[in-house]
Amino acid sequence: MNYNNLIIIGTSHIAKQSLKEVNDMFENENPDIIALELDRKRIYSLLEKKKTGPSLRDIKRIGLKGFLFSLIGAWVEKKLGEKVGVSPGSEMLEAFKLAKSRKIKIFLIDQDIEITLKRFSKALTWREKWNFVVDLIKGLIFKKQEFSFDLEKVPSRNLIKNLIKKVKQRYPNIYKVLIEERNQVMARNLFQIMQKYPESKIVAIVGAGHEEDILGIIKSANLQ
Repeated sequence: MNYNNLIIIGTSHIAKQSLKEVNDMFENENPDIIALELDRKRIYSLLEKKKTGPSLRDIKRIGLKGFLFSLIGAWVEKKLGEKVGVSPGSEMLEAFKLAKSRKIKIFLIDQDIEITLKRFSKALTWREKWNFVVDLIKGLIFKKQEFSFDLEKVPSRNLIKNLIKKVKQRYPNIYKVLIEERNQVMARNLFQIMQKYPESKIVAIVGAGHEEDILGIIKSANLQ
């Protein structure tokens, strides 16, 4: 997706296709600036190749629900990554290293992970917890899958829209915290970069599903 001097690429954090797209982008676009859907804690974790997520002593600060979500999310992503032979976040790490080697400016545009987890803890409702249990039982016991796709590829735009629609319906508060609010943060940060470097070609690499809303927010200047 393009807008003025901004290109936004949607990736899957465990897809081999995304790794190829990142490498192709550096060759074909020759960017001046790379913006990544990361914060300082997550890029440190990727660079050091070790877990730097919340520990038990962080529960008081980020909340139990945010803590558990972080653990479960990391475990699921790791297991899926093992299936396809790609470590979670490899495309972000590849982009970071390529930008460093070419002396390209790098900006981390996502919200601090601890803020997101704290917001998650406060926002999650009992109804959403129940929906999660129901969906988990359907998937694990009855093997019922509403959506299926190739883990090695980035899901189609239509599939992503349907997935996001489902999340918004069944988990409205989770959608608000994990998608809507972070889209606002990333759009605002990108908009500021565009204003500061109006002559530079900026490539933003974000998870698939974020790019359309981020671009829409920037175009409408609906920034808080």
